[in-house]
Amino acid sequence: MGATDKAKNKAEELAGKAKEKVGQATGDRETEARGQKDQAKGNIKQAGEKIKDAFKD
Repeated sequence: MGATDKAKNKAEELAGKAKEKVGQATGDRETEARGQKDQAKGNIKQAGEKIKDAFKD
């Protein structure tokens, strides 16, 4: 699990932010909530990668 996974996780987080903003702009609370959920998943995955990296050293 390397740079590719980290990039995918960051992309998921950024897509979630975009989805959240679209939901806010359109007043669609469901889309906004899905965006927040996607951001959280991306953040959790990034944290897992950081922990793995810490134990590699």
